[in-house]
Amino acid sequence: MAHTSHDASINLLMIAAAEERAEAVSARLSQAGMAIHSVRVATPTALRSALREQAWDGCIYLHGETAMSASIVLKAIHQQGLDIPCLIVVTPQDERAAIRAMKAGTHDVVSSDRLDRLAPALEREIREARHRAEHRAALEMLKDSEARFRALASSLPGMVFQLLRESGGDFRFLFVGDGCHRLLGIKQHEILYSAKRFFDAFEAADRRRLEDAFAASAQSGLPLEWEGRLKGRARGRWISLSSTPRHGDHADTVWQGIASDISESKEIEAQLRRSREQLSELSSHLEVVREEERERIARDIHDEIGSLLVAIKIETNLLTAKLPATPAGPREKAQAIGTLLDQAMATASRVARELRPGILKEFGLAEAVRCQADDFAKRFGITCRVQCDDEGIEPDPDTSLALFRIVQETLTNIAKHAHASLVVLRMRRENGSISLEIRDNGRGISEGDLAKPKSFGLRGIRERVHSLAGDFSVAAGESGGTHIALRVPERRDVEPARDEEDLQRNLF
Repeated sequence: MAHTSHDASINLLMIAAAEERAEAVSARLSQAGMAIHSVRVATPTALRSALREQAWDGCIYLHGETAMSASIVLKAIHQQGLDIPCLIVVTPQDERAAIRAMKAGTHDVVSSDRLDRLAPALEREIREARHRAEHRAALEMLKDSEARFRALASSLPGMVFQLLRESGGDFRFLFVGDGCHRLLGIKQHEILYSAKRFFDAFEAADRRRLEDAFAASAQSGLPLEWEGRLKGRARGRWISLSSTPRHGDHADTVWQGIASDISESKEIEAQLRRSREQLSELSSHLEVVREEERERIARDIHDEIGSLLVAIKIETNLLTAKLPATPAGPREKAQAIGTLLDQAMATASRVARELRPGILKEFGLAEAVRCQADDFAKRFGITCRVQCDDEGIEPDPDTSLALFRIVQETLTNIAKHAHASLVVLRMRRENGSISLEIRDNGRGISEGDLAKPKSFGLRGIRERVHSLAGDFSVAAGESGGTHIALRVPERRDVEPARDEEDLQRNLF
């Protein structure tokens, strides 16, 4: 049989007393195409020293050539923790020696009259030894990898898991991390034995949602993100599951992920939500107080200052009538005073309307918005077109006042910042809600403008809409400028019907 020659020489330990005998065996191996580097030892001390000093690919023991027995050689190799294939060469008459050597753990026995078998037997045993070494190395790597994974899993603030959903719909945990008992109060072996223990740990409604979430994830192949509450002793604790599905054979699905305790973050969310509600209630209260103060100031302006201005106007007219025609100076002065009084009365009336528009109570929201738009156009010289449903817009008083203030604040912002020449305002009633859109053709609005910490105008509008349980959006217009759109319930105690009508209408 031909043998493949080795690129690197084989380190061979030869156990023999006579140098000539060892060289003869090495020569036979070289003739078979093997590159041999051999060292001969004849005593146990020399054997142990050779095993410590270098690595050996194989060992050949020449039976009867040394005082050492085969069992001593094998014992020395095993004591060093080595896996070196050991072959024994025996004479044809040493059949009993061959049997004893095999029982002692020798890898193969070759008869001295059949040395042509020695090279292939040695190659085979060296190859198998290398396979065993590679297998041990792979097992060590696997063991190290598993140890690192378990260390990582145990250090994570939660429970690492691997969950199998079989084609029949049954669940089975393939792996559960050390955090299981800390997170759920259930021991690892209990969940590994029965996945039902895991699902039963949650509230009934949350368990149904969890099962539905697993079914949806298995069908879609999308990651599973779920939150639910535990029951029993851990009642009220929130658990979050994050995992990724992987489809296996026979319609099985395996999720690998982590379960975490998010109770603290949920409590923080609840506190923030309560704080937000309290701030909203405070804002609403302050708005009510401010409206009451506005109403009082508007009443004082209208009743007291207005009455005083009217009285002064009457007295001025009487004085003007009694002044002689000549000289003209005093009469002209009195007439100029009358003109200033007219302006003061108009200003007082405008301020009173802005503070608390009586027209809102008398004629409704649509007429009040038109009046506000007229005042805005006259005051700032900006064209303002108003499109309001003449019928049907009859929200409750609080909603009417809030919408009027939103229009007022928006027009003020446009006058201050937009540099616009045209404003279009549209208000209509839709399915139990009031829809309001305001567009301008000014410089527009950017994300930076929306994120400014002192953009109190938009923030106030958003807060008003939020208090009315409505929707609000502000963005750059399609043709430039700014587009504000909002929708609020017509009655605060009635949820409006939603439709899919697009609020982004081009009003220009």
